Amino acid sequence: MLQVSYTHSPEAVDAIEWRRLAERAGHVFATREWLLTWWGHYAKAGRPLVGLARAHGEPVAIVPLSLWWRHGMPVLRFAGHGPSDQLGPICTPFNDPPAAAAVAAAVAAIPLPRFVLLAEHVAGGQGFGALTGARQLYRESSPVLRFEHATWEELLQERGRNFRQQARRFPRKLGELGTVSYRLAADPDRLQRDMDTLFRLHRDRWDGVETPFLQAAAFHREFAAQALARGWLRLWFLEIAGKPVGALYGFRFAGTESAYQAGRDPAFRDHPVGFVLLAHAVREALAERMGEFRLLRGGAAYKVRFANADPGLETYGLARGASARALLSAALAARGRSLGLRRILDWF
Repeated sequence: MLQVSYTHSPEAVDAIEWRRLAERAGHVFATREWLLTWWGHYAKAGRPLVGLARAHGEPVAIVPLSLWWRHGMPVLRFAGHGPSDQLGPICTPFNDPPAAAAVAAAVAAIPLPRFVLLAEHVAGGQGFGALTGARQLYRESSPVLRFEHATWEELLQERGRNFRQQARRFPRKLGELGTVSYRLAADPDRLQRDMDTLFRLHRDRWDGVETPFLQAAAFHREFAAQALARGWLRLWFLEIAGKPVGALYGFRFAGTESAYQAGRDPAFRDHPVGFVLLAHAVREALAERMGEFRLLRGGAAYKVRFANADPGLETYGLARGASARALLSAALAARGRSLGLRRILDWF
């Protein structure tokens, strides 16, 4: 028997139960640590509203929402929007019948008589719309390299000749500039200096533009410290003659590694720093028995080169109540065929 309860205090959800469900979800953006840090830094994003579905007393799904009001209408989004790459219910994939039933029941039990839910970046191909009655607005690419080989060399043999040659030649070409080395951030006392280096290289890569990643620097500094303490942080540096020229910031959680953000020294813009560092991170993840390496949201060409699958991420709209349905329809109609989330949110 399914039981659903909602709370405005995410801290009230048992930490052990949350950890278990996050591991079933399979990504770090579902963890209690990530989302509590997010709520701490983005309080203006809305009031927490967290649902917990239990079956026979056992937790099956968490539905972490953020609530605010626009035009007199309650508007809900999944918690973590902005910094998180993937959002949505925290549970096993929906092809697990108990999880699917729990998510459907939790959404149906949202304790509001009317609302608009903008359900962004939900795992693709799992039927969130069919479970909840939500309308799919658009799909985004989310490339993944699923490891099907035991070694890096075996993986390369399955790739095209050009990729294989570059993976072998590019590190040697960098070596002509000085000794090439890789360093993984592992010292808590040095972590904030390493984050300084990451942010500097990222800013340099984008010619000083304050990207969303840089605007979220305080959030990432706090979460990175927690991630390092729990063994989740993967912050790699590529160094030439002892100087950091590239950085790759990611996470390792539940048997999966993810590449979140990167940066590089513009003095090396004509050299394959990014490719070499990403290839190194993939090789290390494979050697340490990760199940897959996620390139995360966006179909950039460099991601597609590494990936062998793309389950995608999907964004939905759901309205309860006649006035909510009318408001969502008006927002979508006002944007014509352009269903970009930022445009829809401009309406709300």
